[in-house]
Amino acid sequence: MASVRGELAELEAAAAGAPVVPGFEAALRRSDVAVIAELKKKSPSKGEINASLNVGARAVEYVGAGAAALSVLTEPTRFGGSLDDLRAVRQAVESAAVAPLLRKDFIVDRIQLLQARAAGASAALLIVRALGPGHMESLAAEARAIGLEVLLEVRDELELARALTVDYAVIGVNNRNLETLVIDDAVSARLLPIIPKERVAVFESGVADRAGVERAAACGADAVLVGSMLSASTDGAAAVRALIGVPRQPRG
Repeated sequence: MASVRGELAELEAAAAGAPVVPGFEAALRRSDVAVIAELKKKSPSKGEINASLNVGARAVEYVGAGAAALSVLTEPTRFGGSLDDLRAVRQAVESAAVAPLLRKDFIVDRIQLLQARAAGASAALLIVRALGPGHMESLAAEARAIGLEVLLEVRDELELARALTVDYAVIGVNNRNLETLVIDDAVSARLLPIIPKERVAVFESGVADRAGVERAAACGADAVLVGSMLSASTDGAAAVRALIGVPRQPRG
């Protein structure tokens, strides 16, 4: 027990002493649809995407090409990620250009938030349907207390209503059904227009080209999160450049 408390104290100290990082929400507030470029080696829906992906080098390509933020998968079993990937990306982009990092994982405990902050993340993903009443709110509050922003991911109106009670969160609408893995843009078409215009809203899943970004813009998205297409590309910079510059459209 004493050892566990000691490890937790060390992690809390590491999170508290972590350098200041760029703001996630602020980076997504721009006149065009912001691109959150993801680093993902595999996924449950596609299997292996790019097992040998050099996350640090690819992150530098993404940022240099105009990505507004980076999403780093740290879940090992389904996505082939790790906290070491997050640390490597933070180190790489600090030497090239500053960019906010999102830790993307199945986060259910405060310790994962501390890990994210200590590793250099600006924000963490919280999946609303995976967290019961009060749990999402408490994790969001814990994140804020340690200087970490949150992206609250939703798929229906009830989840959106819960997410909107956290007034400092970015809202993500995932078009992928996490149970069936089927992507349906109609989810964003239905939910994005009812997100208050003062909130930052992200279109997640289903963007494979510029036309996908344009569809997201038509729904009122402020940003898109793009994973598989970018990670599978042989030229990360060119792939990002093909997505940026789509004007945002008014929402609400």
